[in-house]
Amino acid sequence: MIKCRVNNRDFSYAGGEPLTVARLFEIQNYTFPDIIVKINNVYIPPEAYANTLIHDGDDVLALHIFGGG
Repeated sequence: MIKCRVNNRDFSYAGGEPLTVARLFEIQNYTFPDIIVKINNVYIPPEAYANTLIHDGDDVLALHIFGGG
């Protein structure tokens, strides 16, 4: 089981496949087109979401970017 923090909230994952940033988006139903991700305060580029693993104890920040006028 992986226990981490996602946007300052406790999150537990016991799925059968590795927990990647992309998998986290699926679980959390993140559908925004522009999301900035940091894991332990390190920026993760969008092209790395499918391969970047989230480990036990990680601190994940996922912010969606939107514009307005």
